[in-house]
Amino acid sequence: MKFVSNGFPDNIEHISFDVIIIGAGIAGLYTALHIDERYSCCILSKGNVDLSNSWLAQGGIAAAIAMDDRPKYHYEDTFTAGAGICDNAAVSVLVSEGPSDVRRLVEMRVPFDLDGEGDLDITREGGHRRRRVVHAGGDATGRETVKALEHLVSQRKNVTFMAGSFLTDILTGSKGAVTGCAVLDKNDVLKILDSGSVVIATGGIGQVYKVSTNPAVATGDGLAAAMRAGAKLKDMEFIQFHPTGLWTSKDENRAFLISEAVRGEGGLLKNAAGERFMLGQHELAELAPRDIVARAITEEMKRCGEDHMFVDITEKSSEYLQKRFPTIYKECLSRGIDISKDWIPVCPVQHYLIGGIQTNLHAKTNVSGLYACGEAASTGVHGANRLASNSMLECLVFGRRAAEHINARLAEPSETLPSKLPHIEPRPVLNWDFAAFRYEIQQLMNDNCFVSRREKDMEKARSRVSEIRKELEQGYCEGREYIEALNISLVAERILLSAIERKDSVGAHYRED
Repeated sequence: MKFVSNGFPDNIEHISFDVIIIGAGIAGLYTALHIDERYSCCILSKGNVDLSNSWLAQGGIAAAIAMDDRPKYHYEDTFTAGAGICDNAAVSVLVSEGPSDVRRLVEMRVPFDLDGEGDLDITREGGHRRRRVVHAGGDATGRETVKALEHLVSQRKNVTFMAGSFLTDILTGSKGAVTGCAVLDKNDVLKILDSGSVVIATGGIGQVYKVSTNPAVATGDGLAAAMRAGAKLKDMEFIQFHPTGLWTSKDENRAFLISEAVRGEGGLLKNAAGERFMLGQHELAELAPRDIVARAITEEMKRCGEDHMFVDITEKSSEYLQKRFPTIYKECLSRGIDISKDWIPVCPVQHYLIGGIQTNLHAKTNVSGLYACGEAASTGVHGANRLASNSMLECLVFGRRAAEHINARLAEPSETLPSKLPHIEPRPVLNWDFAAFRYEIQQLMNDNCFVSRREKDMEKARSRVSEIRKELEQGYCEGREYIEALNISLVAERILLSAIERKDSVGAHYRED
């Protein structure tokens, strides 16, 4: 299936831009700020800027900016966390260029937290052997960064912001190069945005799983559209499950995250008996890479017959915790948990897509004119397991690099974009229970492609998900629910296929068999 749209009417509205950026998280906004102001730029956002993984990101941004730190040390920690299968060149670019991008954010007046002497307050998270994580608003780095970047973007005369817009298809010409995309606007009217440069910065795929830290809009739309346009995907089996989602007895689709920074500031992992089960599991104990901690928690829950473990940060005062972790403190308190006195109940939850749309060092995909950055991209930086707080740095470095390549590309004379839209054979209009399909896929993924995996289970899940995807492709239904359900099925199937093909256990991909 090449297009999710069910045909393009002759009178469909066309709007032309030099650059289209799909996604308004840190990757999309930072890319837009580096597009030359001579060029018209459109940012599409499925919701408002506060509906993104970037907005929800708590921890911080990792970069070798401390006096005792060096990019080579950051490189080593990234490779160790990534189980040694990171891309050398991509990691080198990340750690060497990252510090200047963080300094650029300081110049952009992102309100990073300062220490008592007025310098950047630098903390440590899991997998880092040195303090190199800057943060804002205590535990609201993503929110504060997005707010600052969005304010700067709003002042750009060359940027048009289309909130509430939903990507349906990426369009290509006869030679396979990007010519634009089809979009449902905020009123669900289908429009064509013409452009020879399209950047996918749509974030993660959390809605593929039953419980995720991602918002409800994270249905993998960018990845699915890229697949339909012929873009290559890579490392889709590597899904990061955050070890410490806030456990609740209620049935919640989005889990509240207990940041790794809590453990970085002294939080200890314990079972109900008060035993520290990470001791002896890894030399960094509670600060081991996320895949190791997530598996350890899962195994300890099985051993104890429990559905959650605990983070104990009660050695810190209430005053300290309210200042350092205001969001976490307030959320836990609203649920009857005073983290200065009570242990925090936690369990692993889906958190981050490590793989994604395959790109080179300039964020280019194999489809001419199509770029990807942020969580939707697979740059090779993360290997088999993302090092904490490398994700926002990746958004900055490769978002900027995408913009630099696009600027150079637009400066060169180019052919006029073809205006002819592809012919699409209409499909019959059918009705399905999309909520039931989504829930079934989410349950299948949670049961069969979670922290630990077995081939026979994944094969069973893949077979059923494939059936759902094929059924949805046979017909059409007006509205976003249909497209989201189809995208979720397509992405879930690709994750399962990739996980089945990788026979060895490495990083976040752990095979029990």
